[in-house]
Amino acid sequence: MRSIIEQRIAIVTGASRGIGRAIAERLAADGRLVVLVSRSADALEEVHQAICQAGGQSEVFVCDVADGDALGSTIEGIASKHGRLDILVNNAGMTRDGLCLRMSNEDFDQVINVNLRSAFIACKTAARPMMRGRFGRLINIGSVVGLVGNAGQVNYAAAKAGLSGMTKSFAKELGPKGITANVIAPGFVDTAMLEALSPQIREQAAKALPVRRFARPEEIAHAVSFVASDLASYFTGQVLTVDGGMVC
Repeated sequence: MRSIIEQRIAIVTGASRGIGRAIAERLAADGRLVVLVSRSADALEEVHQAICQAGGQSEVFVCDVADGDALGSTIEGIASKHGRLDILVNNAGMTRDGLCLRMSNEDFDQVINVNLRSAFIACKTAARPMMRGRFGRLINIGSVVGLVGNAGQVNYAAAKAGLSGMTKSFAKELGPKGITANVIAPGFVDTAMLEALSPQIREQAAKALPVRRFARPEEIAHAVSFVASDLASYFTGQVLTVDGGMVC
């Protein structure tokens, strides 16, 4: 195993479960030292132990990404501790669904804050040590909802659409510094978020997809693994949909 100094240092927010956990485990398997960030200390510790048992390396930082100051300080602390920061995956997110005419301003603002504003703060903060190292991978986990919209998710769609435009702007500004910025936009993924749907709705949604099934979290992680790799140095400013043909 390579030494920590030789490893790429990766931060994954929302790493305690679902897509975030799968991404963290995949990056650790790729040889990255993965810093797990989430609000849940117990859940993060479980992921940390799983990575270590599989032969990978990870660290745990408890932080609520909704607190912009705390998030910025956390990322600065991680970069300072290791003397570098190479990969940032903004996966933390939330939903507060409701029809547009019934949606409260608070529910709209909260989703924008967690899903979009926190990603801006994280990318801006991470870009500084990446610029010093002349290498960086900014990876934001979006959604096909940001491309096509969805009834009952005005706030979520706005946040994910904004994430795409913001990421393209980071790509243009930071490309000369050796930093790429991309969005991975999943469609339906078989995680706890879909458990709220009835079996009938889940079956109908899956049958409507060309591949006739939902994605596994590991399949989203595969896409992140590529975009985070040295092989993806010419891949920037893109929205990569991993949706089983949902919006093809």
